[in-house]
Amino acid sequence: MVHKPAWFKDDQIFVSFAETVGINKDGLDLFVIDPITGARTSTIDDRVSADVDALLEGELGPTSRWVPTREFPVAVPAYYDDRHTAALDDLLAEPAFTTFTSRSLGELIRDGSIERRAGHGSPSADMRNSNVPYIKVSDIRAGQININPSNLVPEVVAKRFWRGGDSGIRPFDLITPIRSSKNIGEFAVIMPGQERIVLTKEVLILRATADAIADNFYLLWALSLKVVRDQWRRVVFMQTNREDVGERFLEIRIPWPHEEKIGTRVSADFREYYQGVEALRSRFVGSLERGGLHHVFLGQALDSPDE
Repeated sequence: MVHKPAWFKDDQIFVSFAETVGINKDGLDLFVIDPITGARTSTIDDRVSADVDALLEGELGPTSRWVPTREFPVAVPAYYDDRHTAALDDLLAEPAFTTFTSRSLGELIRDGSIERRAGHGSPSADMRNSNVPYIKVSDIRAGQININPSNLVPEVVAKRFWRGGDSGIRPFDLITPIRSSKNIGEFAVIMPGQERIVLTKEVLILRATADAIADNFYLLWALSLKVVRDQWRRVVFMQTNREDVGERFLEIRIPWPHEEKIGTRVSADFREYYQGVEALRSRFVGSLERGGLHHVFLGQALDSPDE
C-alpha cells in the first residue's frame, strides 16, 4: 500500500514553475539580491519553497498550479506557467481591445490566414565564397537581416538549397530564429532586395496570406507586443544545451482584429517605418548609381574585381 499525502490528487499533477530553488549554477547557495544596494543578502532565494509550503497548506503558491494528467505532455515546469497566456487575456479585456480576439498561430495557419515555411539548409563553410548571402540565426538582430560578406555562396549552390530558381522568400516576410539562439520569437523583416538569400533551417518564416484580413506589418505589430513576446518563454526549451521551440510556436497566441481597418490602424507605424526605410534605400541607391558607384563601398560582394 503506497502512502498518499493529504494533498495528493489521482488525476492531477502539481507543478511549480518558480524561477529559483536556492542553488546557483555552481551548485552553491543562491542569495536574494538587495534591489537598492545590489549586494547579496543572507536570505536564500528559494521560490520553490513558497509553492511547496502553500501545497502543504492546501493552497496554490505564487508560481504553481494543478495540471490535469491528460494535459501534461512534457515534464518542463515553465511550459505550465499560465501567467504568460493570462496576460494576453487581460489585455484583450481592456476597452481598447474589444475589437480583437485571441488566436493562436496554429489556428491562423490552419485557416489559411498565415503561411509558414522553414529555412533552406546550411551550406558547408568551403562553399561560402561567392555572391548569394547565407543567413544564420546570428544574422537576425534588431528587427533586420544583417548580411555577412564572409558567408556568400555561389548561385548554383543557392539554387540547390532553394530546390528551384528562387528562394521562395518575398519582400516584408517575417523571420525569427527557432533554435540555437537567445532571440527565438524576436522577428525581423526581410526587406525588398534581400529575397535571394539562403536561410539556415533553424529559422521560421511567416507571412500573411492574400485572403487574410491583416498583413505582415500587422503580424509584426502583434508579435512585438510584450504579452506575446513573453509567451515564448513558456514554449522555448533547452535541447542538448541549445534553445529550441520546435512546433510549440504554434501555441503562441496573438490579438486578431475583427476587421481589416482595425489591424491597419494599429500597425500604421510599423508599415510607415519599413516602407519608408525601403523608399529611402531605393532613393539612396538610385542617387549613387547616377553618380557612379566606383567612389563608394557599400559592403556588398562583387562578381568580379572589375565591377
